[in-house]
Amino acid sequence: MTDFTTTRITEGLGFGEGPRWHHDRLWYSDFYRHAVYSNNAAGNDERLEVSVPTQPSGLGWLPDGSLLIVSMTDQKVLRWHDGALSVHADISAHCNFWANDMVVSSTGVAYVGNFGFDLDALLRDHGVEGMIASPPPTTNLVVVSPTGDVLQTVPGMAFPNGSVITPDGKTLIVGETMTFHFSAFDIAEDGTLSNQRTWAQLDFVATDGCCLDSEGQIWVANALAPQVLRIKEGGQITARVTTEQTAFACMLGGENEQELFVFTSPSSDRFVIADQRVAAIEKVNVGVARAGRP
Repeated sequence: MTDFTTTRITEGLGFGEGPRWHHDRLWYSDFYRHAVYSNNAAGNDERLEVSVPTQPSGLGWLPDGSLLIVSMTDQKVLRWHDGALSVHADISAHCNFWANDMVVSSTGVAYVGNFGFDLDALLRDHGVEGMIASPPPTTNLVVVSPTGDVLQTVPGMAFPNGSVITPDGKTLIVGETMTFHFSAFDIAEDGTLSNQRTWAQLDFVATDGCCLDSEGQIWVANALAPQVLRIKEGGQITARVTTEQTAFACMLGGENEQELFVFTSPSSDRFVIADQRVAAIEKVNVGVARAGRP
């Protein structure tokens, strides 16, 4: 196993999520500053891109260049185009709690997850061990067309979270946080999903934000530890990145798209950190480039 250690490059975030490398900049949502930002690879040029009062999360782009943004608390996907923010899709009927991460295909089909339950309240009341002993309800992965229609819902997902699409556009891989699991699906030409199967089963790794590399492996933040792991199909861990704080999302980009940007925080608990500015971005060059989407 290869080991890496990060360097902190940006501080003062509320809670960073949904990182994407786009047009030579790192884009990301900040839950508690209620906006989408972008930054340069050095982390010293943060720009406010668009404000989202209803708490932004997953990001992705349509073929026309419009930015799609998951709006968490009202369970919508927003479209930001030419400086205007509009509703792209209302998925509230298919979510059991807040909407969360998302990946958007090259054709503009969006795959949107949601919590399925109030994570922070259950952690407060039962702790991690209690939630594992009595798993919370499952929920839907929602497939949204390029025009904002709900094409499909995939039920029975255990907190569908970080997701990637392979470079050929034919496979979606979704992290299910509550079961320490990655599920894979075949993607049809219309964007709908079939043939659900296990891509990797991990041991006490809460699969959170993730990205795919050019060797077909997934870098995934472990929401239970200060680490990002590199996972091969089948579950073998081939590299470990040690971070200063707990890792919640990651993205490859920067120089030669081989720099791993990791979004960290002391906690994800809104009851603890919503009013603080203690989250950060950390970075390390891992020597392998990004691939696929996001």
